[in-house]
Amino acid sequence: MLTLPNMLTLSRILAVPLLAFLLWWPGWELGFGLAFVLYSLMGITDYFDGYLARSSGTVSKLGIFLDPIADKIMVAAVILVLTAQGFLNGPYVGDMHVIAGLIILMREIAVSGLREFLAGLQVSVPVTKLAKWKTTFQILSLGALILGGALPRWNFHFGELVINIPHTVGLTTLWAAAALTVITGWDYLRVGLKHMD
Repeated sequence: MLTLPNMLTLSRILAVPLLAFLLWWPGWELGFGLAFVLYSLMGITDYFDGYLARSSGTVSKLGIFLDPIADKIMVAAVILVLTAQGFLNGPYVGDMHVIAGLIILMREIAVSGLREFLAGLQVSVPVTKLAKWKTTFQILSLGALILGGALPRWNFHFGELVINIPHTVGLTTLWAAAALTVITGWDYLRVGLKHMD
């Protein structure tokens, strides 16, 4: 059923290849700027598709199925492209920031599998407030990393280091998201283990 909320969700999925294309060239500041605008629009549609579905009473099974998939595809695509282009790299620890992205991707896959398993047992796992904070940090971090590519000269000097402000904010919040990812992933796993014999 293609209601307006479902069309907004589908638009996020269809926009992912364009987003990846815009992020593909690390030195293309305009591309990263356009990617930041597109990423922001995708985030806005993520809010409005759920809001419209609830307020108009048009929550559908298709929407319930597509919404988390759209989010995961967008996040996975951005993490993978930024990793491939060397954007998960920073002072002191170099490319160790890739580990934070890997933690997030592993959790998304594991929790999706766990939800599918529990759905077969007719057990629902509600989204916790902490999981919503994880999502918030995750969305902010990726947006900041994209913005760092659009504004490569928005820097401050820390001793001999030249640090890009949005990029540093992005890496910091990516680790915050990864930490919350581990905590919330463990919470979901504990619920799942109760139903495994």
